[in-house]
Amino acid sequence: MTIESLPAPLAQAIAARGYEELTPVQSAVIADEARGRDLLVSAQTGSGKTVAFGLAMAENLLVGGESLPAPARPLALVIAPTRELALQVAKELAWLYAPARGRIATCVGGMNQQVERRSLSAGTHIVVGTPGRLRDHLERGGLMLDNCKVVVLDEADEMLDMGFREDLEEILDAAPPERRTLMFSATMPKGIAELARDYQKDALRLATTGRASAHTDIAYQCVATAPADIEAAVVNLLRFHEPPTALLFCATRDNVRRLHASLTERGFAAVALSGEHSQSERNQALQALRDRRARLCVATDVAARGIDLPGLSLVIHVEVPRDAETLQHRSGRTGRAGAKGTAVLIVPYPARRRVERMLQGAGVKAEWTPVPTLEAIAVQDRTRLLENIGEGIGALDDEDKRLGEELLTRHGVDEIAAALVRMHRARLPQAEELVDAGPAPRAERRDTRQGNDAGRSNDGGGDRGGEGVWFRLDVGRRDNADPRWIIPLLCRRGGVTKPDIGAIRIFPGETMVEIAPDMAERFVVALKRHATRKGNSAEDQIDISPAGGPPQERSAQRPPQQRTLSARPSHPGGAGPRSGPGAGPRTGPRPPNKPPYRGRG
Repeated sequence: MTIESLPAPLAQAIAARGYEELTPVQSAVIADEARGRDLLVSAQTGSGKTVAFGLAMAENLLVGGESLPAPARPLALVIAPTRELALQVAKELAWLYAPARGRIATCVGGMNQQVERRSLSAGTHIVVGTPGRLRDHLERGGLMLDNCKVVVLDEADEMLDMGFREDLEEILDAAPPERRTLMFSATMPKGIAELARDYQKDALRLATTGRASAHTDIAYQCVATAPADIEAAVVNLLRFHEPPTALLFCATRDNVRRLHASLTERGFAAVALSGEHSQSERNQALQALRDRRARLCVATDVAARGIDLPGLSLVIHVEVPRDAETLQHRSGRTGRAGAKGTAVLIVPYPARRRVERMLQGAGVKAEWTPVPTLEAIAVQDRTRLLENIGEGIGALDDEDKRLGEELLTRHGVDEIAAALVRMHRARLPQAEELVDAGPAPRAERRDTRQGNDAGRSNDGGGDRGGEGVWFRLDVGRRDNADPRWIIPLLCRRGGVTKPDIGAIRIFPGETMVEIAPDMAERFVVALKRHATRKGNSAEDQIDISPAGGPPQERSAQRPPQQRTLSARPSHPGGAGPRSGPGAGPRTGPRPPNKPPYRGRG
């Protein structure tokens, strides 16, 4: 169906919104075969589902297809899994039914319950809410559903996953049996089928998108990096793309807090969104993004459903999604309503195979790209500056031109242009210097060198036959050097993984370690970066430097440094430094009066 065939109030609202045509799901729910029937709809996120069920309900709400009756007890009920999605749905329905003078009430957790009750008592046409809060109003007598003609379950699969089945059943049981029930779900698991069987009558099954057509408006990219370089990769991706609005997903609220603080410190205008924030704080964060007072939102998966941000062109999965469905819902925040978007997965080297399987399961083809380099970012900055200047020239007024003429009397054209470039660059956050290891899978990289597990020396390291690059640590046996804490130290400080570390040779006053040749440059850069922000812990004071060759090629050992390290932090999966031969893992500092173990060497 076309926009012109819609009821006049809705057609007016759609046209004013700039729609040129309806999306597939919107056309499907108002087709002749769907009129008056219960619907079970699977549609990809970002396909216009909210407007779709708003259009589908119109035949039951509009009197004569032209107007709504006086507001009283709700005619329609929309149930959504999260507060954010419910508020977004209410906002969409508000503009859709504005020409018909529709009144929309919201009932969501975290908001003032008395205000919601007064809104319901004053009369409304459509109620939008979350299952728990709707059930509470229902049980307290604030929500009356005896006049309800349509019930919509949005993201029904998510509500079942979140444990809302009992709430949904109570709400559906309270609605008149002759109502229409519209279920919208990205997937159709067994639980949805059971719910449809129990609460729908002769439902029409609509699947408007298949696996092949999903994601057509989203360009997927994967960036492989060392675990220690994830934050730096985020910075460079943001600097490379410079999106008007971007959404960055982390797995936990603690990680959201840390990344948000780090980005803010670097000069990015960012807000945070997670379960630890109140509803008021969440609303303020989203409003800051819509007003362009902030450009970045660092969020947990609480924001993965229902958040619609204008101009959102970039989604970064800072931490790998737990499954293909989460990947789709996160990424679906961009590439909406025909707009193009980019979704970038930052993939730690050890997680590459898992990510490849996830992408295959989601039917997504992703381009594996390196982390943007300083040179690539500089090229993008230059291009954007030239474009922005060109756009700005057309908007100059007389005062701007007079000030420009005055500047020309004081300075040369070259000087003014250079100052403009410098001012532009000064506003930009500093990108990170990273060495790209390339997107090749780990298995391919291992094939290029001898295996890390092919032979271990008595000192605990593998042996690459001298093909790797050797580095020196200024700790040895006298300092309780042990591969069990040296390997995690190298991974954290040098941005490498365990397979990148070869032989480890421990001498009385120093330790020699072998790093894979294709990772040596990255290792050096990471060490330099650490040196600029060195902490005060014992591990931070350990010096790691190029050795100049394998241990056997060194003419003489450096004089041992008389130092005793304080207790080192314990590392998951490994023991701390040992206090003597045959001793168990250390769990605390060395007794102050006990001399360091000198070993046999």
